Amino acid sequence: MEAGQPVVPEVGAFLLGSPKAGTTWLADALSQHPDICVSDPKEPNIVATHKGTFSRDASPPNWEAYADCFVEKGVRIDCSVHALACPIAPQRVRENWPGAKLIISLREPVSRTISHWNMAISTEEDKENNLDWSDFEVAWSDSRLQCDTLYGSAISRWLEFFDLDSILIIEAKRMREEPAIVLKKICEHIGVDDYSFRLDLVRNTNTASDRRPLTLFGRLFRSLANLLPDLVKRPVVKRLQKKGVNIYKMPVLSGKALEKRKITDEQRSILAETVNEDLLLLEELTGFSNPDWWIQS
Repeated sequence: MEAGQPVVPEVGAFLLGSPKAGTTWLADALSQHPDICVSDPKEPNIVATHKGTFSRDASPPNWEAYADCFVEKGVRIDCSVHALACPIAPQRVRENWPGAKLIISLREPVSRTISHWNMAISTEEDKENNLDWSDFEVAWSDSRLQCDTLYGSAISRWLEFFDLDSILIIEAKRMREEPAIVLKKICEHIGVDDYSFRLDLVRNTNTASDRRPLTLFGRLFRSLANLLPDLVKRPVVKRLQKKGVNIYKMPVLSGKALEKRKITDEQRSILAETVNEDLLLLEELTGFSNPDWWIQS
C-alpha cells in the first residue's frame, strides 16, 4: 500500500440477495454472534454501484467511510443486498477480498417482486426519483425492479470471479421454517463456531407496517437526520433498533400505510418467460431448484 492511499478494511463475507428476501431478519439475528460483525448500517451501499432500488453511482468506494461501518470484533459481513445485482460488485469484491464468503438469500420471485413493488410505492420512493410505479407493468418494465428478481443472471456474474463453494444460497422461506438450521449453516460457511441465537429477540423484520409514506415534516426530519455525523447518530439508532422502535412510524412523521396491492393473472403471465428462463439458468449454474417458483402461463 503506497503512502497516502486509503486502507481497504478487511471483510470476510457478504450477505447478498434481494429486497424483501429476509436479509434484514438474517442480519439482525447474526449480529447476536460474538464472533460476527454485521455492517452498521446494515446496508453500507459503498462497494456496489447499486445504492438501493433506484440510486446508481459508479464512483470509487470511499474506503474510510466503509471502515467506519464495522465497529465490532469478529468476521465482518457487509449486508448490502443490492450488491447481488450490481454488475461491478463481483470484480470489486474479488480484487479486494478474494477469499470472501458469499451468502445469498433468495425468495420466490413473483411474491418478492410484488412486495418490492409495494414497498417502493408505499414509501413513495418512486416519486422521490421522479418515477411512477403505480402501474405494475410499467414498474416491471423498469430494469431496476427486474434486476433484483433475476437471480440466475446476477449469480452468473459472481461465478465469473468466485467458485461455487464460496456461495451459500439460502431460501427465505427456510428462515421462517428452520431458522436455527439456516443460522448454523451460515456459521459453518463463514467459519465461526455455532451459537445459540435468541430468535425471540430478533426484531428487524422490515414488515409492511413499517412502510408508511413520509409526511412533509417526516422528509424534513430525515434530511436533517442525514446531516448528523455517524458518531452521533449511530448509538441512538442502535438503541432504538434494539427496542424495536421505528420513529418514522410516528403519525407526525408518516401517514397511514397504503393497502397492499396485488397483480392479476394476466400481469403474472407477463413475468413468465423472463423469470422462468432465469430460474433455469439458476439451476444450471448452482443446482438450486424449486419447482414451486416456476410461473405457469
